[in-house]
Amino acid sequence: MDYGYLLNQYRSIWNNRLLESDESSEEIIKEAVKRELLDENSHPRVRKSVHEKFYLAVKRIVESQLNEEDKFALITLHIQIMKDLKQN
Repeated sequence: MDYGYLLNQYRSIWNNRLLESDESSEEIIKEAVKRELLDENSHPRVRKSVHEKFYLAVKRIVESQLNEEDKFALITLHIQIMKDLKQN
C-alpha cells in the first residue's frame, strides 16, 4: 500500500486537517484514522461512539469524489484500525 498517496487522498476528504509530522506517511495516516475513530478532535462531552464514527467515516469516503480503488483502500485502512482498537 502506498501510504504517501493514501495520505494525500485522506487529506482531500478531510481538507481541514494538516496532518504534518516527522513520522512516516504510514504512521501519520494510521494515527489520524485512530484519532478520528476515537473522536479525539471533539470535546469529551460531545464525542460519539467508535461505531458511529466508523459509520460516518465510511459514509464520507463512499460519498467522496475519490476513485473506487482509493475508496476501497481507505475503507480497508479504517477496518484495520477499528480491529486494532477492538483488540486493545
